[in-house]
Amino acid sequence: MFEQYKITYGFDALEPYMDAETVETHWGKHHVTYTTNFNKAVEDAGLTGKSVEEILGNLDAVADEAKRTALRNNGGGFYNHNLFFEELTPGGSKEPTGELADMINGTFGSFDELKEKMTALAIGQFGSGWAWLEKDAEGNLFVSKSGNQDNPISLGTGHTPILTIDVWEHAYYLKYKNLRPSYVEAIWNLINWDIVAAKYNS
Repeated sequence: MFEQYKITYGFDALEPYMDAETVETHWGKHHVTYTTNFNKAVEDAGLTGKSVEEILGNLDAVADEAKRTALRNNGGGFYNHNLFFEELTPGGSKEPTGELADMINGTFGSFDELKEKMTALAIGQFGSGWAWLEKDAEGNLFVSKSGNQDNPISLGTGHTPILTIDVWEHAYYLKYKNLRPSYVEAIWNLINWDIVAAKYNS
């Protein structure tokens, strides 16, 4: 059975950038629902025992369209939110260091340029979706965006996500209303780059 990532901070710990009601609703209701529905979809499709990465990376192998859609939507929601909530923290490194920092500088020019690119992707995503920082098997870095609950794995890129920004309205609307750019700018104050670096180096 797949388990939701357990946040290690209180609902109000991400203030003033993310309010307690949003964290409680987003993690405690939306994420819970995706986790519950994904477990059901996995059982219905006869895929118990496979990892979420295996399932999302091989959706085309599921012949039944309804079962495939349930796996894509709920599996993506489960995976994406696990990554999102794990990388948010009231403490931790605020900028990349070490090998990850070197790769960011070599790929994008600077940390600030990476932030600008990801911010633009997050703000520019039409409707619900995500912005991503991802790596390939050789450790090269890429940025992208995806709609709904898709991610680089379900889209078949062969890349592994190491950082994401959730731009579904439920991620920010209680505090920021329609001001998505303000929310995206605030998110950068909450990312723990120690966690992102660990994912890059894994």
